[in-house]
Amino acid sequence: MKEAIKKAVEVLKQGGIILYPTDTIWGIGCDATNPEAVEKVYKIKQRSDSKSLVVLAADLDMIALHVKEIPEMAITLVEITDKPLTIIYPDAVGLAPNVVAEDGSIAIRVPSGNEFCLQLLKAFRKPIVSTSANISGEKAPAHLKDVSEAIASAADWTAQPSWDAGATGKASSIIQLKVNGEVKIVRE
Repeated sequence: MKEAIKKAVEVLKQGGIILYPTDTIWGIGCDATNPEAVEKVYKIKQRSDSKSLVVLAADLDMIALHVKEIPEMAITLVEITDKPLTIIYPDAVGLAPNVVAEDGSIAIRVPSGNEFCLQLLKAFRKPIVSTSANISGEKAPAHLKDVSEAIASAADWTAQPSWDAGATGKASSIIQLKVNGEVKIVRE
């Protein structure tokens, strides 16, 4: 796995697209700080770039580098959650403009349960886009075998199918936190 992570990091640094397992489903990923790479993801998914994307971060320290302020509740939720939870944070910084929502917020998840995904984030040392590996509107793939040929062929690098151990096979819950403490459930 070590050599594969090294290769995936190389592809990400060059602005490439990876097809990889997360703690939830298989995703298409790229460097979340590279606008050209993010644009490629939108094209592959045939999705409007007016919709923001979820990014993965290795830990709270990485999140702190990419949002102006982490609401206190977010710290608690990230530390205690036992299922995949994506949190929408206000005021993103240092990310590609086309990965951020129109209101300046960013959806970030710290994955747990998938060793490959965690090691990749630690090795890359920057957030990675994590959007489902499907054409927009189609069913999200739980396994590599569920990824369409159109999506698979568009990736510059693909993880081994056996590395999806620990994935739930369904999308994460999403909540939006505001600095004032307001909470909104976006997806259960």
